[in-house]
Amino acid sequence: MATDLVNTSPEVQSAGEMLPDPAALARFLAEHDLHSDSRTPSHDDLGQVLALRQEVRAILESTDEDHVAEQAGALVRRAGVGPGLHRDAGGRWEWHVVTAPEASLADELAVLIGVGLLAVLRTLSRDRFRHCASPACNGMFVDTSRAGRRRYCMPDLCGNRVNVANHRARRPTSGQGGS
Repeated sequence: MATDLVNTSPEVQSAGEMLPDPAALARFLAEHDLHSDSRTPSHDDLGQVLALRQEVRAILESTDEDHVAEQAGALVRRAGVGPGLHRDAGGRWEWHVVTAPEASLADELAVLIGVGLLAVLRTLSRDRFRHCASPACNGMFVDTSRAGRRRYCMPDLCGNRVNVANHRARRPTSGQGGS
């Protein structure tokens, strides 16, 4: 969630701002199963989420684990009452974070992102917060792979572009001589 939000930025996407309006924010939330039945995102919500996006990027870029823990913890404390587990419709355990009733949409997202970042920091380390290896991308990701060797924020897009460019660079040039 953290990197998906960060990677909606025009700094990352050549297509420009991926969250230009409240409707785009609503789609982003729905894609992450975070749509709220009680309210539709407003322009104020959008502004707060865009500000949160910058905060999250700064946390991901920090090289100081203590700073990451402190800042991710601050995200959790924004509106968090407490994380817990509950069963989803399929009976599987999933995180459930209770937030204060008056919490803004951005604060609710901050809590979820903060809990996720703290979990990664504890189980995998700060070294798993990475920049995309593609020279044409400014994206970030959290490498949760077992081996810890992921290189691209969007392997299907960024990784494929690099592989195609490398393949083309290795091909012999044609068009020399002819019949």
